[in-house]
Amino acid sequence: MFLEIKDISKKIGEDYVLREINLSMDKGRIYGLQGKNGCGKSMLMRVICGLVLPTEGKVIIDGEELGKDISFPRSIGVLIEKPGFLDSYSGYQNLKMLASIQGRVEEEGILKAIQRVGLEDVMHKKYRKYSLGMKQKLGIAAAILERPDIVILDEPANALDEKSEEKLWKIVREEKERGALVIVSCHTSEILETVTDQIFRMDGGKIKG
Repeated sequence: MFLEIKDISKKIGEDYVLREINLSMDKGRIYGLQGKNGCGKSMLMRVICGLVLPTEGKVIIDGEELGKDISFPRSIGVLIEKPGFLDSYSGYQNLKMLASIQGRVEEEGILKAIQRVGLEDVMHKKYRKYSLGMKQKLGIAAAILERPDIVILDEPANALDEKSEEKLWKIVREEKERGALVIVSCHTSEILETVTDQIFRMDGGKIKG
C-alpha cells in the first residue's frame, strides 16, 4: 500500500478529535471521506499532509514515516478549507509563485492547470477581485498543479456552480487515471458513491465503515 494510517489518534486538550484510525490506500484510486461537520475529516486530512502530528499512531507514505523519516509527504497537492493566496497577485501570478518553490512545473503546466479548472478568462485578474467560486477553482488548480502522487481535496465543490462542479469531478477522475491517490470529502453521499472507489464514513473521530 502507498499510504498506511496506523492506530492514529489526535487529542486536543482533553478531547479526542481522531480515535484509533487504521486505513490503507493505494495510488490510482479515489477515496471518499464522509461525515457531519466536526466528525474529524479535515483533521485526518491535516494529519496525512503532515500539517498536524498525531498524538498516537503513525502515517507511512511509500515506506516512509511522517514526522520521523520525512516532515511532509514528498509529492502532495492539498485543498483544505478556504484556499489562501496573495490578494494583490493575479490567479496566474499566485500559481507561478507556487510553482517556483520546487521548480517542478513549467509555464505550460501552470496554464494547463488554469485551463482545467476554467479560469483562463480571469487568470490575470487580481485575486482580491475573485468570486468565492473563482477562489475555490484556484485552490483546486494549486492542488493539481505539480501532478502530485497524493491529491487531497476537502469539500472542493464549495461555492461551485453546477457546470464547475461537473468539471471538478472530471478532474478528480483524471487524477486517478494519471495514477494519483485521491482523497476527497463531500457532504453529498450520492456524489461520493458515483465518483469514489471506496468511502470511509466518519463519526466522532472514528471510521464507521
